[in-house]
Amino acid sequence: MDYKSSRLEGVRSLLSVVVHPIQQLVSLPMAITNQTFQLFVSYDQLKEINKKLIQAANLRTAGLMKLKVLEDDNIRLRAITGKSQSMGEQVLVAELIRATPFPYEHSILVDKGQSLGVKKTQPVLDTNGIIGQVTRANPLSSQIMLITDPSHAVAVEIERNGLRTLAFGTGRYNQLKLPYLPNDADVREGDILITSGLGGTFPRGYPVATIKKIAEVVSKPFADIVAEPIAQLDKIRDILIILNKSENIELTSSREPEHVPSKSSNGVVSKRN
Repeated sequence: MDYKSSRLEGVRSLLSVVVHPIQQLVSLPMAITNQTFQLFVSYDQLKEINKKLIQAANLRTAGLMKLKVLEDDNIRLRAITGKSQSMGEQVLVAELIRATPFPYEHSILVDKGQSLGVKKTQPVLDTNGIIGQVTRANPLSSQIMLITDPSHAVAVEIERNGLRTLAFGTGRYNQLKLPYLPNDADVREGDILITSGLGGTFPRGYPVATIKKIAEVVSKPFADIVAEPIAQLDKIRDILIILNKSENIELTSSREPEHVPSKSSNGVVSKRN
């Protein structure tokens, strides 16, 4: 009758109202399951998106840090090569490999050696002043003793008056001692010490240290004088090894260079006409 006529339409409507809650109740578990599944899917998607965003942010941050490092390296290398223009000498740019961890042995290892012309006793400096000298030249690397090593001494003179003496290492990166100046020597705090050229290792005129402390010792003929190295020995990164010492030209010369330096792929900076 329902199929062939519409007489039971009212009954159908009434029964649909009665059955509807049952239908809802029956479909409820499936609806909850679907919603829960979608919730977890959305949560996983959000986690994955968040993970990708974090990775992208980290990559960008690392990239910016790398750019900052490259910028600092570029500035430092430009400063080094700029200093070499005023030297009038052939120099080799080298990079630090490692530093000795011992407190009373101040030496470093750099990445240039005999294959590029490095030899024992060649002087070494940074953009500020004297660092030390080559003590061992290997084929591909070199060991350099710093001027603060207790067994190192450098012949210096006071820039102001030309008074000559020796500066010895103390085992401290920020301290040299001058034990052979008498109590009445013409020395003042703030005086600049430069290499005197005596001894044959360091050419004359390179900055070494600044006088920081002068103490007169009444019981002794010599004063207690302490100087601070001008070079930043505890922050060494790139250095200059002087390959030839034929000319004695000051590192801090303010004259314009007469030659344009050229830098080869192996790090040698030389002058050319």
